[in-house]
Amino acid sequence: MMPSETIAEVLRRAVHALAQHSESPRLDAEVLLGKVLGVTRSALIVRGPEPIAADALHRYRGLIERRATGTPVAYLTGMREFWSLQLEVTPEVLVPRPETETLVELALRLLPLDREPSVLDLGTGSGAIALAIAAERPRARVTGIDISPAALGVARRNASALGLPRVAWRLGSWFEPVASERFDLIVANPPYVADTDPALAKLADEPPLALRSGATGLESLQAIIVQAAAHLQSQGWVLLEHGSSQGPEVARLLEHGGFTAVRSHDDYSGRPRVTQGTIHLQH
Repeated sequence: MMPSETIAEVLRRAVHALAQHSESPRLDAEVLLGKVLGVTRSALIVRGPEPIAADALHRYRGLIERRATGTPVAYLTGMREFWSLQLEVTPEVLVPRPETETLVELALRLLPLDREPSVLDLGTGSGAIALAIAAERPRARVTGIDISPAALGVARRNASALGLPRVAWRLGSWFEPVASERFDLIVANPPYVADTDPALAKLADEPPLALRSGATGLESLQAIIVQAAAHLQSQGWVLLEHGSSQGPEVARLLEHGGFTAVRSHDDYSGRPRVTQGTIHLQH
């Protein structure tokens, strides 16, 4: 009878298998093994010499094979941490990215704790942005919109799990569900990848609706900017996430739409990621 493989040996083999397929092979391997065994990553080190059960090994190998073919870790575990919130993630929603936390950080700067601002999150997906803002600004009235019923289902479950029931969820395309409403802040991480962008090959497991915007990648951003002023209070703000090369064009679109104080901000990797603008309405 062959001796059982130890946790350390299995982990080492998985890291090697993922080396050519992931930017963080050790992290991925540890997270997935922790998921299978129901333990923390730090516990894996302590339990390294222990044997791994055959059924657990079989399930783990299946996850590693799927990760090696490009499936995001978040879809394999069903969870993703964003802004210190544990979010359910399914293939119906985009995996929340660390760079999107820049958008949340900028939003919080514009939302005083002692007010009751209204916030609109367009294309909310898993609800990551809306829920992060709601968690940090309990008095804010936050609304999340998505065109996908399945995505809104994920967002609602996340809101329930996190104890954030005040967020309103609406189904529809961009501003359609809030046709006559105005907000103090509009935030969005819309699709901004061009249809011919080679990067899409690496994102094949994620929903195309949340990634692809059209021939230039600016179509969704432009659609939001054109309509945003009609849904903002005077001196309200819009914050838009975009591709790292799209900042100048997004800024131009905002200025053309009558926005002022237009400025782009870098994400944590130093790449231009979010552009803001404000509007002063004539009464």
